[in-house]
Amino acid sequence: MGGVWKRFPGLEHNISGEESNHFTNELGDVITVKVCPTEEETAALLNQVLNGKMVAAEVLARVVHQDIPITDPVLDAVKLEVPQSTLGIWVDPIDATYQYIKGCGDSAPIHGIYSHGLQCVTILIGVYDLSTGVPVMGVINQPFALQDPKSSRWEGQYYWGISYMGTKIFSTQLTTSDDHDEDDSICHIHRHPDSGEIEYECHHFSVVTSTRETERIKTILSDMCGERLHFAAGAGYKSLCVVLGLVDIYSISGDYTFRWDSCAAHAILLSLGGGIVNWEECLKHMKNGETMLDLPHLVYNVDEAGADGLYKWSNKGGLIAFKSKEHLENFLSLLIEKLGL
Repeated sequence: MGGVWKRFPGLEHNISGEESNHFTNELGDVITVKVCPTEEETAALLNQVLNGKMVAAEVLARVVHQDIPITDPVLDAVKLEVPQSTLGIWVDPIDATYQYIKGCGDSAPIHGIYSHGLQCVTILIGVYDLSTGVPVMGVINQPFALQDPKSSRWEGQYYWGISYMGTKIFSTQLTTSDDHDEDDSICHIHRHPDSGEIEYECHHFSVVTSTRETERIKTILSDMCGERLHFAAGAGYKSLCVVLGLVDIYSISGDYTFRWDSCAAHAILLSLGGGIVNWEECLKHMKNGETMLDLPHLVYNVDEAGADGLYKWSNKGGLIAFKSKEHLENFLSLLIEKLGL
């Protein structure tokens, strides 16, 4: 989180995330790691954490203090003033940590989606309004997006989006349309003129979910999507699949994700005309015949009542990430029919 502090001084008290910057060294000293004013001071601080490994501390400090120029023509042209004092930030410095530790780089994609491997690792920075909890800006960095077959070096990609006070802008490589093949289609739903029962046809409707999903929901999703049901590691990566138009929906019914997992992608999807909504609340609305005009979007400024520790910031009730409201409504209608609600 230190890089965020460095670029946006004054925001450090409004930055939260899964990881802590408090470390205990071999002597039992608790040390708070931060980016200091100079590279030498940061190296000295890291040296305390690393128990005298000064060479490693100096290398890390050098990387932290690098000023890497990032240019983006779209972002450079933005004329938008957002009061810094109104913002909070959720950070996940390494999402899909297990995939990062394993270091698998030879995972093969199916329909462009990786089920595991370094490609599923993301760095997530989401910015939200402190008073409303609504996401306003998001950045997803995919550091291991592509690997050069000759040099084995990795090339990263990053994607961003802003949705604030009617302004919606996003990375040049993103689009509001879907990137499926031309012969792909979504579900078509209608009521039988006599019985009034819902009838549907579903071809290549695509969903990504977690292997931790319940067996019942997995079976239902398989019936809905066939070979277009995907399983992938990392909440950030699964959300990115929706952002990139590789799938229509990212769905998870359980409380397996947290605010830091979803805030960045939520802001980007809002800029594209989509969003991330509460799975459980959506089913309640649809079951009661309520309109979906006021979607139960996730918010990021209030914790979960009655929860302890990290679970205060879990996305209780599950989530559904979508890029198209039509896809969301079709998905929910099919899901309710299959669940027998």
